[in-house]
Amino acid sequence: MFLDEVELQLQGGRGGAGSNSLRREKFVPRGGPDGGDGGRGGDVILVADAAISSLQRYQLERRFTGHPGGPGEAARRHGADGEEVVLAVPCGTLVFDLSSGRLLADLDRPGVRLVAAPGGRGGRGNTHFTSATLQTPRRRELGEPGVAAGVRLELRLIADLGLVGLPNAGKSSLLACLTGAHPRVAEYPFTTLSPNLGVAEGDRGRSVTIADVPGLIAGAHLGAGLGIGFLRHLERTRGLIQVVEVSAGPEAAVGALLEVQEELLSRGPELAAKPRLVAANKVDLLTADELPGVLGALRAAGTPAVEVVPVSALTAEGTQELLKRAVGLMGAPPSPAGDQGSYRLYRGPHRRERGFTVERLEGRYRVEGDVLTRLVATADLDDPDAVARLQRKLRQLGVETALAEAGAVGGEDVEIGGEEFTFVPDAAEFQP
Repeated sequence: MFLDEVELQLQGGRGGAGSNSLRREKFVPRGGPDGGDGGRGGDVILVADAAISSLQRYQLERRFTGHPGGPGEAARRHGADGEEVVLAVPCGTLVFDLSSGRLLADLDRPGVRLVAAPGGRGGRGNTHFTSATLQTPRRRELGEPGVAAGVRLELRLIADLGLVGLPNAGKSSLLACLTGAHPRVAEYPFTTLSPNLGVAEGDRGRSVTIADVPGLIAGAHLGAGLGIGFLRHLERTRGLIQVVEVSAGPEAAVGALLEVQEELLSRGPELAAKPRLVAANKVDLLTADELPGVLGALRAAGTPAVEVVPVSALTAEGTQELLKRAVGLMGAPPSPAGDQGSYRLYRGPHRRERGFTVERLEGRYRVEGDVLTRLVATADLDDPDAVARLQRKLRQLGVETALAEAGAVGGEDVEIGGEEFTFVPDAAEFQP
């Protein structure tokens, strides 16, 4: 089975808690605070791997969480950073944000990486909170939660040439003839249920990667047949070879040519505008008198700039000429392989918005906002002083006023950052 689209739920690792430690050492009566910071949570990273050809490994497991950071310790010791979770995906994988549909990254070469779910920052130890009036603070921060991200992975195969045509046109046989690949071949439509790749040797030792996708039928761009799931693979190719069966005569061959051209155009002008050749396949089934009429009909019905090359995948007749013209069709070779070891690093969006919303639910209120979630997550709610600081900060941000305007009264429950509080407007504070 070939899996080329999957949705994943990712969660960066939580940062480690800061330490609330005071230096205790013989002959040092006033050692002061020495609590270290917590370690950063581990990122969840997607990386392109040339050794993988499908997203099949994510068929069953679709939730991944980064490792948490270690807590800070006494003597200003920093907690260990959480281990990264690296998810290998095939080259050519597009990563989309699940909620907005925005393209986050194109992992098109080996080594290209996307930090899809960054880990949370580690909490600060009490050494950060000293002041002229507070020499021994008993304050620390808990680590921030990692970023939660839903992503959609969409694989688009990377090939130089794509074979396209109606079912049973002989695309898989032609791929086998040109490249030595071993796709499934049979005498019935839709034998190919997943894309196949092969590598052919062109002129001057140049390698050409050829992709064979399942056959198209009318309405494939709207979901008919098997084509809708695989048309996207043709969008990365540098040229197309349209395979047309000619054994049924001129009228059937022209109909097949125009039907596929219509599907390519319906998918988008970019795909339809790609350089293209027409491989008139199964010429071994025509007589010498029938062949010129079929080829003439195809040339008259097609675009003048598109060449028609007679071939037979069964006998290999004309296949080398087809490959030679296809290599010329692609133009200059791609950039040299010297930069294959380099990679790009993408970072997913994790900017925090300062705004917040108040939602009235059954029996309680919910306040949501990136900054509020961070404040609650890093506050040590077992420490009364930390709770008092959190209350003051929420009041400064206008949360109390917004709740009162939404109709909240004293004693009602308020959810902020996944924690439950009691709203006490008279005292202008929240009680956890």
